[in-house]
Amino acid sequence: MRLFVVIISVFVLSSCGSVAKRDNSKAIFKYNESAGIHSFDPAFAKDQARIWFCNQIYNSLVQLDSNLQVQPSIAKRWEISENGLQYDFILRNDVRFHLSDKIFGTNKNRRVEVGDVVYSLKRLKDENTASPGAWILSSTNSISVLNDSTVRIGLSAPNPAFLGLLSMQYCSVLPVESDTLSNFFDAPIGTGPFHFQYHKNNVKLVLRKNENYFELDGEIQLPYLDAVAISFIPDKQTAFLEFIKGNFDFLSGIDASYKDELLDANGALHPKYFDQLNYSKQDYLNTEYLGILMDDNQENEALRDVRVRQALNLAFDRDLMMQYLRNNIGTPAHSGFIPKGLPGYQPGHGYEYDPELAKKRLLEAGYPNAQGIPVIHLNTTSSYVDLCEYIQHAWEALGFKVEVTVNPPSTHRQQVSKSQLSIFRGSWIADYADAENYLALFYSGNHSPKGPNYTHFSNSEFDDLYEKSLRIPELANRIPLYEKMDSIVINQAAIIPLYYDNVIRFTHKDVKGLGSNPMNLLDLKRVRLMTKL
Repeated sequence: MRLFVVIISVFVLSSCGSVAKRDNSKAIFKYNESAGIHSFDPAFAKDQARIWFCNQIYNSLVQLDSNLQVQPSIAKRWEISENGLQYDFILRNDVRFHLSDKIFGTNKNRRVEVGDVVYSLKRLKDENTASPGAWILSSTNSISVLNDSTVRIGLSAPNPAFLGLLSMQYCSVLPVESDTLSNFFDAPIGTGPFHFQYHKNNVKLVLRKNENYFELDGEIQLPYLDAVAISFIPDKQTAFLEFIKGNFDFLSGIDASYKDELLDANGALHPKYFDQLNYSKQDYLNTEYLGILMDDNQENEALRDVRVRQALNLAFDRDLMMQYLRNNIGTPAHSGFIPKGLPGYQPGHGYEYDPELAKKRLLEAGYPNAQGIPVIHLNTTSSYVDLCEYIQHAWEALGFKVEVTVNPPSTHRQQVSKSQLSIFRGSWIADYADAENYLALFYSGNHSPKGPNYTHFSNSEFDDLYEKSLRIPELANRIPLYEKMDSIVINQAAIIPLYYDNVIRFTHKDVKGLGSNPMNLLDLKRVRLMTKL
């Protein structure tokens, strides 16, 4: 560790010490990413860790503000044809890639051009890239250069959510030169508020301030921070202790290992931390759930019966689970897959705790007291073991035989994305503020690995409604279709909703400007460390 600190000088601080020992000469924002960051390629930004990283390094044509409204980014404005099939994006002329002699030669601070945007979007859509985000551009039939400042995108059918889709980190703009460098993503170049500086696998990642960043806060050039240092401590309790000591500036979410230390039974910050920490909580467009494989690859034949899946939904008390295991952080999922806070959410349109009805469903399916049902293999990661063991005990009380398998996060993500797990714990965080983002997980045209339908759910009525919704521009007219689709998924019990999460953020008192948003996107360009001013 001491050798490592010497190598990267003042931009990484030692893992020991406290707030009082911080180096006040540089504003270095530090946080931990316990699951690691397994790719720096935005085409594979499918989990929170990678999304957060990409949001610091890259920009897309458009971006979302804290209220989830689409705002300009690399594109300063856009025009949409009356029939909704043509989008023209007019680019800013002051957006430049990070400095790089190796990639750009003498033009080492090259300006972003229309060809870069076209290349990046075509690369995302290309089957050879095998991006899990390729579905974003599935409705496009052309991506072309209109002139030296305008990119034109044509759609095969209107898609009212298209602008929001383009804000996703999958759509980040890369230089065309990246196509010729096999190791480009070892030290990637983007246009974002920070540029890549240093990476030691599973130890540290350092990003430096982009001195040529194009966005302003009033008349002040962003970002305010000098650097961002990301650690990769896998044990969340150890990372929490480092945060309390002042070695990290920011902590997101809550873990069973320290939840009772920070929060009381009602989810409020313990008084002993009032003078040390800032604490914020808001509704999070994130549904935590168990997914059930629905195709012929489902190894447990009993799970192909909708009545068995319904029994699993009815067999555990979500309210009690949230009270004792989550300190009431989040809302018990008694509704559908669409989370609280999005149009299409239907309060009370799901499953309540009813073990007697669960027994009735099992009897109707020919499995009295779950007799004859093979062992259920419930797959999760260490962060959710407590929830899954709670559910395990409830299911076993009805006669099910259940084994909880704990997978490393990277292994779990890969197996889920390839639809290799019989039942898996999953999270779906909104990429844009439209319920279509959630319902896309059940459209048969999005079966993984080409899309996010990890359960391989297929239903012709659902598909017809989904395709119809894409042709309706007005949100108010789409909502009834969203509600019908959500009801189909819940009635078929393709998933077991657990809860609708909250965004939980803790920072030290000297951190200002971080804010929060319903998608828990980490935006560091306006963050200040007041002790460094």
